[in-house]
Amino acid sequence: MDWDLVVVGAGAAGLLAAARAAERGVRTLLVEKNRRPGIKILMSGGTRCNLTQATDRRGIIREFGKQGNFLHSALAALAPQDLIDWFESEGVATKVEATGKVFPVSDKAADVLAALVRRLTRSGCALALDEPLLDAEPVAQDGFRLTTSKRSLSTAKLLVTTGGQSYPGCGTTGDGYRLAAKLGHTIVPLRPALTPVTTDSSWVRELQGVTISDVALAVVESAAAPRPPRNSRLAERRGSFLFTHFGLSGPAVLDVSRVVSGHADPRKLFLECDFLPTLTEPALDEWLRLEAAAAGGKQLAGLMVNQLPRRLSDALLVEAGLSPEQRAAELSRAQRARWVTAIKRANIPVSGTRGFKKAEVTAGGVSLDEIDSSTMQSRLVPKLYLAGEVLDLDGPIGGYNFQAAFSCGWLAAESV
Repeated sequence: MDWDLVVVGAGAAGLLAAARAAERGVRTLLVEKNRRPGIKILMSGGTRCNLTQATDRRGIIREFGKQGNFLHSALAALAPQDLIDWFESEGVATKVEATGKVFPVSDKAADVLAALVRRLTRSGCALALDEPLLDAEPVAQDGFRLTTSKRSLSTAKLLVTTGGQSYPGCGTTGDGYRLAAKLGHTIVPLRPALTPVTTDSSWVRELQGVTISDVALAVVESAAAPRPPRNSRLAERRGSFLFTHFGLSGPAVLDVSRVVSGHADPRKLFLECDFLPTLTEPALDEWLRLEAAAAGGKQLAGLMVNQLPRRLSDALLVEAGLSPEQRAAELSRAQRARWVTAIKRANIPVSGTRGFKKAEVTAGGVSLDEIDSSTMQSRLVPKLYLAGEVLDLDGPIGGYNFQAAFSCGWLAAESV
């Protein structure tokens, strides 16, 4: 065999896995189709790279929902604090922001990538850039014969860390899915996740640039006036929220987008938005009653200036059938109730998402049932390992997906 291990894809999982395997004395080659490694790392977190979340193993597992159980062994091998310690040992100091997101102190994703490449070089792993893998054929019990754009080579074991289909400009064009399917694996249908949501609602798009730091969001299939029962909500999230020229973005929206992209008909969906989640509806109604009584000469537009952005407040008044110029003293009980509903239960019709082009991760991928979670080895093809976004494994925004990729890659490297 030319190599003990060939790792395909120099992203987060691949770089760490290749370096770790080589450190263990495994003759390792890392092949990458792009001219540079880690392009998606450089783009992540607004070029700051959100490495992980300030939580323990259980916190990561919980946020992945039903998929979380798959991560027990991977996180036992490399927990969030282990990952932080690894980067700090490579000179990348980290910090924890209020949301629990862990970033490099420098706010530079380039420092994260440089640490991975530095460790890779020091490990003795060979790195082949601008060399896409074209084919892989199992050779009896002896490993694989690989064909790249430049050569043919043999390897005892193969680790696929090619990423998903999100941000295809980074080179993540689904190569790993095609390879896994060719080798007999089931591919759970792919869909974009952590991607902005679009709407045809003109009042929403006219609020482009307005940001709200705390919104409670639910995906529902009905925009009826009575609030849908909680168990009928397809997804719920609370966090910051951004109006855009195409619709909606921000962490809360990104986190529910996988439900939108996975729905048979996204146009049947609505985003139910509570723009003041710290107040109950009765409390908001009473607050508005008292404010209107105390400032009867003030226009309605001025009542909410300390609670909501002015442009949003005006738009919600119009949606409630009220005029921003109406005097507070003229606000009737019925009008107040409509205003409360507009603030606490604004229903925004969904038209779709921005797709893979703007998605941070891919939902779907190689079925987890076909992977041994204790080693990352295929249950179908001996000596084939898979890690990272190529698997049917996607979590919320906040560093969870990077942690999963790093941990699965590390476990695979420990297992080969």
